[in-house]
Amino acid sequence: MTRIRIPPTLREEVGGAREVPAEGETVRELLDDLMAQFPSLRRQLVEDDEIAPFVNVYVEGEDVRTREGLDTEVRPGSTVILLPAMAGG
Repeated sequence: MTRIRIPPTLREEVGGAREVPAEGETVRELLDDLMAQFPSLRRQLVEDDEIAPFVNVYVEGEDVRTREGLDTEVRPGSTVILLPAMAGG
């Protein structure tokens, strides 16, 4: 079991939780499990079966886009962080 840290902007979708448990051996499997638990997250996290352009996913502090993307391995107990990009000006 892995705990996924949820940013404030997505907490409403998960009942206000800062972290939620999910199962999977890859980022894809973790996100699938997370979205099965909280279907409203799908539109905010994925686009065309890939991580949405304005969402960053980190495993142990490393952006999965610099690794294997959705196929990045996640070991039990790893820290996974979802971080939607913020725009500002």
